[in-house]
Amino acid sequence: MRIEKRLSNTFKEFSESGKAGGIVLIACTLLSLSIANSPVGEDYLGFWLSYVAGLSIEHWVNDALMAVFFLLIGLELKRELYNGELSDMRNAILPIVAAAGGIAVPAGIHFLMNGGTATQAGIGIPMATDIAFALGVLALLGSRVPASLKIFLTALAVMDDLGAIVVIAVFYTAELSFVYLMAAAGVFAALLAMNRVLRVMPLLPYLVGGALMWFLMLKSGVHATIAGVLLAFTIPYSVKEDDPTSASHRLEHALHKPVAFLILPIFALANTGIVIGAGWAQELLSDNSAGILLGLVLGKPVGIFLFSYAAVVAGICRLPLDLAWKHVLGAGLLGGIGFTMSIFITNLAYPGEAGVINASKMAILLASLVAGVLGFTWLKLFGAPLASDLDTDTMDFDDEPLPKKHKLDMH
Repeated sequence: MRIEKRLSNTFKEFSESGKAGGIVLIACTLLSLSIANSPVGEDYLGFWLSYVAGLSIEHWVNDALMAVFFLLIGLELKRELYNGELSDMRNAILPIVAAAGGIAVPAGIHFLMNGGTATQAGIGIPMATDIAFALGVLALLGSRVPASLKIFLTALAVMDDLGAIVVIAVFYTAELSFVYLMAAAGVFAALLAMNRVLRVMPLLPYLVGGALMWFLMLKSGVHATIAGVLLAFTIPYSVKEDDPTSASHRLEHALHKPVAFLILPIFALANTGIVIGAGWAQELLSDNSAGILLGLVLGKPVGIFLFSYAAVVAGICRLPLDLAWKHVLGAGLLGGIGFTMSIFITNLAYPGEAGVINASKMAILLASLVAGVLGFTWLKLFGAPLASDLDTDTMDFDDEPLPKKHKLDMH
C-alpha cells in the first residue's frame, strides 16, 4: 500500500522562514561580534546588562522573549504528534531513535572530557540542534534532497529540542520554590481544563494564563521558558491539517515570522557579543571548548547515524523509500548546528562565569559553521533523491514486514 504524506502549508512556511531568518540571524551575529570587538564594545555589552523593571535586558531576552520561541517549538511538537511524522509510531520510531543518538553521543563526548571538573555542567551544550538553521540549510538545497529528508530532520530536531527542554528543566534549575512551582502547575491544570472540559476556543484566555504561568515559573527557579512549551499543549488544536479555525494553527502561523525575524535576531545580538581576545585560539583547545566542538561536529552525526542504523538493522523501524544512509548522515551533519539552543544552555550552565561563557560561545559558533558547511556540501554532492519520479511533496511507505537487515549503502 502506498501512503502519501504531504508537507503541510505550515511546515513549508516555517521552512521558508527558517531560510530567510537564518540569513538575518547570521547578519545579527556578525554585527554583534563586530561591535563587541570595536571601541564601543564595552558600552554595547553594558547595554544588555542594564536593568529594566527588576531584570537585565539580557535577562528579559533570554527568559521572556525566548519563552515565545519555546512556545513555537511546543506548537511544532504538538503538530508533529497530531499530524506529522510523530503521529504514526511506525514513522516516529526512526527520528526518535536518531534524536536519542544525537543527544547521548555528544553529551558522552563532553562528559568524557569534562567529567568531574568545573566545566562538567556544559554537558548539555552539544546536545541541542538549532531547528531553524538546520531546516534553513535544507531549504537552500530545495528539490535536490528528498522531501522525506526534510520531514525526518524536522521530527528529529523537534525531539532533540524536547530532550534539551527536559535537560533544562531537570538539570539547570536554580533554587527551587515549591510554592511557586505548585502555583504554576495549578495554572497549567486550569488551562488544560479550559481546553478539555470547558471547551474554551478563543486564544486570549490561554495567552493571559500563559503569561501568569511564565511569571510563576520564573519565581519557582525552574527556567521560565518551560512555560512556553507547557502553554503550547493547552491551546485547542484541530487534527484537520492547517485548519484556520484552530487556535493552535493560527498562533503557530502568527509566530513564524516574529520569531524568525525579531526574537531570534535579538537573542543573537544579546548573546553573541563575544570579545575575541589574544588567546582565543588557545581557548578552543580547552577541555570544555573541545568537548563542544567534537560533540557537535563529530558526536551529532555519529550518534544520529549509528543509532538509526542499529534500529533499522534490528528491525525496529525502516528508512522511508526515497532515503538512503547518505541522507541520514547528511541530516546528522546538519544536526551539529547547535547555535540558538546551545548558546541558551551555555548561559544556564555557567552563570556568572563570563570567561567560560565567552569561550563556549566561540566554540558553538565555530562548530555550527563547520557542521552547516559540511552538511550542505555533503547533501549537495550526494543528497539527490533515489528516484526522480517521486513526488517532491510526498513520503512513501509500504506495509511490508520490517526487514531484518538493511544494507549499508552510502551511494
